[in-house]
Amino acid sequence: MTTAQFYCQCCTTSLLRKKYVLKDDSPYCVLCYDRIFSNYCEECKKPIESNSKDLCYKDRHWHEGCFKCTKCNHSLVEKPFAAKDERLLCTECYSNECSSKCFHCKRTIMPGSRKMEFKGNYWHETCFVCENCQQPIGTKPLISKESGNYCVPCFEKEFAHYCNFCKKKENDFKLQMLQIQIPQDLCEEQFMSRDDYPFCVDCYNHLYANKCVACSKPITGEFSSSVFD
Repeated sequence: MTTAQFYCQCCTTSLLRKKYVLKDDSPYCVLCYDRIFSNYCEECKKPIESNSKDLCYKDRHWHEGCFKCTKCNHSLVEKPFAAKDERLLCTECYSNECSSKCFHCKRTIMPGSRKMEFKGNYWHETCFVCENCQQPIGTKPLISKESGNYCVPCFEKEFAHYCNFCKKKENDFKLQMLQIQIPQDLCEEQFMSRDDYPFCVDCYNHLYANKCVACSKPITGEFSSSVFD
């Protein structure tokens, strides 16, 4: 292309000694280029002209001055950010708005950190501790009461009852098995009550059950009785 033929590809205005923009090896005057090729800013909806920096994210465009966190309005230029429902957020606003809050300390559980979930609530791993010994529970079996969560040894120590005669431990775990797994041998022992005192089945039968006239063995509650005339 000679100097005499140096014209805008669109309006054919001479580009001699004027600013121009090359597009696909063709020259355009600034006005034509901006009118035809400029992207529109997502924030202000105005064209991003050739003399402005065009910031692009997922086929969306912003002026440099419009590229801000939609919540705190701080610039996101050359800073990490995240997208939520088509909105751009700085990492701090994204964490405060979208991350889970710890049920214990009420602080944000930052993205990438380990969190514990139980009964629809979330904890920092270091906040999810036994109410009694204050040791992290992690993924170990636990028992939940209104007063808090307990590791199995602490729950057994604090809440388990004992047979009033032989001191065998009463199973109080059966009532607490919600969303957890407890070893089966803790759930098989049956207990009886007498005058508000707990007794294991063997001791209750030995002390209080009626004895069979024929064999002298205790008549337990596992059999129904009949009366004959």
